[in-house]
Amino acid sequence: MISILIADDHKLIRETWAYILNNDSRFKVIASCENAEEAIKLTRQKHPDVVLMDINMVPFSGMEATRRIREEWPQSRIIGVTMHSQPSYARKMMQIGASGYVTKNSSREEMMEAIMEVHQGNKYVCNEIKDMLSDQTARKPTGLATINSLTEREMEVINLIKKGCSSKEISRNLSISLKTVEAHRHNILKKLNLRNSAALVNFMNTRSTYI
Repeated sequence: MISILIADDHKLIRETWAYILNNDSRFKVIASCENAEEAIKLTRQKHPDVVLMDINMVPFSGMEATRRIREEWPQSRIIGVTMHSQPSYARKMMQIGASGYVTKNSSREEMMEAIMEVHQGNKYVCNEIKDMLSDQTARKPTGLATINSLTEREMEVINLIKKGCSSKEISRNLSISLKTVEAHRHNILKKLNLRNSAALVNFMNTRSTYI
């Protein structure tokens, strides 16, 4: 029986997945939590075989929680579970130590397959991400190399810019200084070889599939 920890900030999602998995004799949900700090604490205490880790967590991201868990308790396999279907998120998650990546559009059968695969020491990426990667390869868009050079924080800044947030609003949302936000914006423009924010917005609109 594979022991599982569910880390997600939505109670309904935690309860639904716990119900589904506990009704399969192969799995047992031993704990669940709503924030990243608790995910690290519970992993330390209960040593789950698999952690289902939501990326959008507080007080820090699921990516950061994954990094810390992998450093402290590498025996636990981690599957990133998120609404983000951009391949760049999957790449970042796998780079920092996750064994799998599944979007919330995935079926329960695919989630169970992902759990079985990572528990056996394999890597697993859901079909939605695989299809998008195949589509990217077929179209071979320019700029993917520079997009992949963006850090997790820069990606968070870009997503807030896409939502129309000002630098001050980004500062409040990410709990960082206005000066740091401006530094991130400068670095993003430099990495993407863009001149100004208007060019950045246009770039994001034309390549929204990849960011």
